[in-house]
Amino acid sequence: MRELQLATLVDEAPEGDDWFHEQKFDGYRILAEKDGEDVQLWSRNGKSWTDNFHTIAKAVATLSTKKVVLDGEVAALMPNGVTSFGAMHGGAPLVYFVFDVLSIGDDDIAGRPLHERKALLEELLEDCPDDIKYSEHVVGRGGEFFALACQRGLEGIISKRRDQPYSPGRGKSWLKVKCLQRQELVIGGFTEPDGSRKGIGALLMGVYDGDRLHYAGKVGTGFSSKLLVELRDELDPLEVHASPFDPEPSRALTGPRVHWVRPELVGEVAFLEWTGDGRLRHPSFQGMRRDKAAKSVVREEPKRTVPEKSSSKKPRTAKKSGSRSRS
Repeated sequence: MRELQLATLVDEAPEGDDWFHEQKFDGYRILAEKDGEDVQLWSRNGKSWTDNFHTIAKAVATLSTKKVVLDGEVAALMPNGVTSFGAMHGGAPLVYFVFDVLSIGDDDIAGRPLHERKALLEELLEDCPDDIKYSEHVVGRGGEFFALACQRGLEGIISKRRDQPYSPGRGKSWLKVKCLQRQELVIGGFTEPDGSRKGIGALLMGVYDGDRLHYAGKVGTGFSSKLLVELRDELDPLEVHASPFDPEPSRALTGPRVHWVRPELVGEVAFLEWTGDGRLRHPSFQGMRRDKAAKSVVREEPKRTVPEKSSSKKPRTAKKSGSRSRS
């Protein structure tokens, strides 16, 4: 599969008509490849997720073009129109929100500007099944669109340079701004439950800095009773004698009755802020990230600068979220 283009976290949305702004979906990044009747879905770390999202694969198979490569996010769509990562395995309908197309037929179009790719994508998805939705955008007025996204309870927005090709890896032509702090973390241990609680008490989590796993704190909220038991069943076979954290956190930080585990599993956590000593403040568990490799998890902090704003054009009034923007 192709390497995906990734967005850089910044602290404010860029302005100017050089930028498209899209909703940041709260799900799994998926690259879909259709070749005749064969459809393959790939996660961000290159694992096959075709069986996991078989309804999405069937929907992609119905597209009119014989061959296509799509980039998007599979997410659970809630009744209020917001996507929810926590509802991914709770029976909510899954939708593939497609925001880019890298090839159509035998034509590789990844090198074309984004506005051309999105125009072709919108046309391709005009009569697609309900399981697939075109990711709409607004042009310019990034600050306004970000404020609206936060007001609606979205995770944030993605801002993209309209004139740029699809560039694998993390760069400055795709930027993300988050309404809430969210972070993937590696599970390095857990504590025993107290009282009537079953499974685990809290997860001990960290982020990598090179080859060292730094302790980022413990997370004891955000779990269902069922998930607490499922996590214990999954973590018990990974138990080890020595702490995977470097340096090992003190019992004053972790609490008593600690179990260390091999740092192989990744979870996502919402939190208020990072403390000065590198730990999470008021964290809440959001769910497991089966699409992330543990070694790839590092502390993600917004850059304090954004690329130079374009002053060559007068900003166009942003359309309401959900309206279609043609280039």
